[in-house]
Amino acid sequence: MYAIVKTGGKQYRVERGQQLLVERLPAAEGADVALEPILYRSEEAVFDKAGLKDVTVTARVLAHERGEKLRVFKFKPKRGYKRRTGHRQDLTRIEVTEIATGKAKAPAKAKAAPQAKAGEGDSAPKAKAAGGESAPKAKAKAAAGATTAKAKPAQASKASEEKA
Repeated sequence: MYAIVKTGGKQYRVERGQQLLVERLPAAEGADVALEPILYRSEEAVFDKAGLKDVTVTARVLAHERGEKLRVFKFKPKRGYKRRTGHRQDLTRIEVTEIATGKAKAPAKAKAAPQAKAGEGDSAPKAKAAGGESAPKAKAKAAAGATTAKAKPAQASKASEEKA
């Protein structure tokens, strides 16, 4: 069983227990990091987005390191132009601790749904979903829209009376 994960703009083939160097991750040493799976392979290959939602690849940060120094030398002949610079990449050493499949995320969502139903503000989320605004703003707009809707026919009728 293995997975192909994406981190730092690069892709790596990883197995459980494997250590590798990746570009610097914003996590403390000893922390667990979730890596983005691109492909999972055991008996069957899974590479569609729906199937990859169930795959979790977890790694532990072992250390933050720096890569070897690269020398960059620029030279233009007959012009007296010479430049020497260097570069050291910041890296993180990680160890893949788990590659798992299963719907572990479903119970968390199921727990969150009843809490939302239990609240009194059921009308507020509906107003947000419909217009993107909170309930008081939506009510104010509806009231303002009702007054302008009433005013417009009245203005139109006055204009028609003046023409006659």
